Amino acid sequence: MHADLSRITFRPERHYSAVLAQQGRVQLDADANEQTAIQLHQARTIAADLIGRHGGPVGATGFAIGLDSRGHELDDLTIGGGRYYVDGILCDASRPAPGEAVEDDGGPGGEDGGGRDRVGDRTGNQAADADGTPAHWTYWDQPDGHRDPERPGDRLPTAFPYLAYLKVWERTVTAAEDPALREVALGPAVADTAARVKVVWQVLALPGSELGVEDGETDKDALRTAFRRWADERSTPKSRMAARSRRPERADDDPCLLRPDARYRGPENQLYRVEVHEGGTADEATFKWSRENGSVVLPVDGLDGTWAELATLGEDGRLDLNTGDRVEFADTAHTSRGEPLPLLRVEEVDLPGRRVRLSGEPGGGVGRRPELHPYLRRWDHREAPGRGGRGRLRGGAVRVEEGRWLPLEDGVEVYFEPGGAYRPGDHWLVPARTATGAVEWPVNAARKPLLRAPAGIRVHHAPLAWVVGEHGVSDLRLSFGPLAGPVPSATEEELAAEARVEAGARAPAAQGEPGSGTDTTPGTPERGE
Repeated sequence: MHADLSRITFRPERHYSAVLAQQGRVQLDADANEQTAIQLHQARTIAADLIGRHGGPVGATGFAIGLDSRGHELDDLTIGGGRYYVDGILCDASRPAPGEAVEDDGGPGGEDGGGRDRVGDRTGNQAADADGTPAHWTYWDQPDGHRDPERPGDRLPTAFPYLAYLKVWERTVTAAEDPALREVALGPAVADTAARVKVVWQVLALPGSELGVEDGETDKDALRTAFRRWADERSTPKSRMAARSRRPERADDDPCLLRPDARYRGPENQLYRVEVHEGGTADEATFKWSRENGSVVLPVDGLDGTWAELATLGEDGRLDLNTGDRVEFADTAHTSRGEPLPLLRVEEVDLPGRRVRLSGEPGGGVGRRPELHPYLRRWDHREAPGRGGRGRLRGGAVRVEEGRWLPLEDGVEVYFEPGGAYRPGDHWLVPARTATGAVEWPVNAARKPLLRAPAGIRVHHAPLAWVVGEHGVSDLRLSFGPLAGPVPSATEEELAAEARVEAGARAPAAQGEPGSGTDTTPGTPERGE
């Protein structure tokens, strides 16, 4: 989460059920955020335990997939509205109805003053508003998909069959992306308040050849099992990192304001974020780091070549941009796609004009569509001097080097385990504290730092449909019914008493059955005669 946080204290293995505020104590963001994390963890665990890995409620199961290739240059998929749970995370595919505007004469939109009408079947794929707005999402206009028809990799597979699946993850949204989060009544001196965490869902396609199933496979359980293997392989982290603080060799040159024995030499408390930029093996991967958890974000109002006009130059000298800073030029679409672009360098800062000149123009069309809220995110790594070719940046990011401690700054060092495979967006958080002169990182009994998997991004998957072409679509979704049932006509005690009476009535009859031990030969009187 790229937010201005002090640290993240939620640890599910500690089994805490609540955070208790104590009177007269300082209130911290970490305490409030941990309470939210505890409740969210409990709710999603219950949902996953009851529902399973994925499923939707009967009557409102969302993400029904349909193939739409009639009269279109590009094939398309329709995505039915409703709800679906993936690993306990709620995903809602319902498309909000368009707003109704008021015309200048004071009446509602439309010549007859009747507002919008919806045409077609309310639950069918052809339902739409009178102005042509579809009542459902499609593959090309899904809200967080940002698929581009000009990019061949975004198009649906040309060969059938293929599997349509749901990819789910979460990301942080601040006022830089959603201006509605900003309370303007607080004035320009207050940049923003709280951030938000958003559930991102994307309907994507997987060629059938990548599932490893036999040609002509139609069994739904076999397809779900094959997809689960594919998804687990991509969801499991394959890299680990450790962090430590070590007193630099030239620590005696630091100002005496710092403790002489301090290993962390920074003047302020920080939350370091180490994030994978380019993925792949160690020879291919790069990373970037920020001492502010990547939270220094500056909205972009306009782009003219390499000059970016900013809404603000920063809150203060610590949270602004300076010549030599590395920045990531991003927007909502770029962030949702999760594809890294080269990091740019700030070459010049124009304070009166509120502009910065970058080392190059942003790629991927970023910054040219204001509705996608472009912004600059500052990262704090710099070129490592005197380290030869291996120390040079690649694409503006630091090359991953495994099996050795890599210095960040002020005594903070990180270590990547050899043999790792890295995914863009994987990250680790390292709190550094001046009170202890060290970083907070788990250690063993010998005080050696422990290797840890990334703190995120956690990606979840669910199969939706096996698309076989014009012959139809095989639905792979699951559904569940409500737990509630009709109230019984009698209480449990009354039902139990009735059962005892029935059992007692059957006992005498059972005594006359063969093998019961009762003499039933002719002429022998029954008991009681």
